[in-house]
Amino acid sequence: MKLVIAVVLAGCASSSGPRGTHVSLRAACTGATYWNGHACAPAGDAPKQLAVGAQAIAAQDPDAIKAAVDAAEKAGPLDYKSNVELWEERGIGLAYGDDDPGAKASFDMMLALDPKHVLSYRLSPKATLVFEEVRKAAPPAPALDVTWARGQKVGDPVPIDVEVIADPKRFLDRATLFVRSHGEQQWHATDLALAKDKTIILPPIAATAPVSLELYLRAYDAHDNEVLTWADPQHPRELALRYEAPTPWYRKWWVWAIGGSAVALATGVTVYELTQSPPETIGGSAMAK
Repeated sequence: MKLVIAVVLAGCASSSGPRGTHVSLRAACTGATYWNGHACAPAGDAPKQLAVGAQAIAAQDPDAIKAAVDAAEKAGPLDYKSNVELWEERGIGLAYGDDDPGAKASFDMMLALDPKHVLSYRLSPKATLVFEEVRKAAPPAPALDVTWARGQKVGDPVPIDVEVIADPKRFLDRATLFVRSHGEQQWHATDLALAKDKTIILPPIAATAPVSLELYLRAYDAHDNEVLTWADPQHPRELALRYEAPTPWYRKWWVWAIGGSAVALATGVTVYELTQSPPETIGGSAMAK
């Protein structure tokens, strides 16, 4: 099934349809590119700089770690994996440089991005002990959820609810929802500002059979760094759309309405002819003089 991309002006739905913000879909960026708000642009070399930082960590050189991490940050925006690695390397470098408060702040940010993240046991205790202290007191992780009503059907607009459940670091600035029909290769995307509760309405899907939509979402901070993931391209969530065959023309209400009107009109004409038309002969009697 091909996903039909319809450009719909943003605004409120009519009173007869689902309420929310109507959105349009664009082609999703692929490869080492990111959406800059206007087009797909080449990503920076942050992964390369972080690889340099990993080598500096192996050498336990805090100055070299800092230089590599700063270069990676400037090469952003960062994808989710690189963002987690950046804060990990920054925390390790600060711990190696005996800046425990700075290391704690960096590890705290790393755990906000990835609450299940752990450090390698091969690292120096100067880093692992600080990390364990932070991990035990880590705040609630940021979270959002994407939901929809059941029973939606092909040919209707598709409302999707995006809810920010928790954002202790206040870095959930915007998100991109990726969508495609099951079996389609190309992903499509729509961008939205994140609020506490938000409903977006995807364009109707044109199909002649039931369709399953696949979805995943990425959230970003104000600097366009990826900070949270919901599902992924390899394991997307699925939204089923049922298919209802169109009603044959001769069974549509307007056909019966017109037919009923025609019958009523014909009946009215007949009644008029029988009750209101002048008779062909005039009754009466003549008196002889």
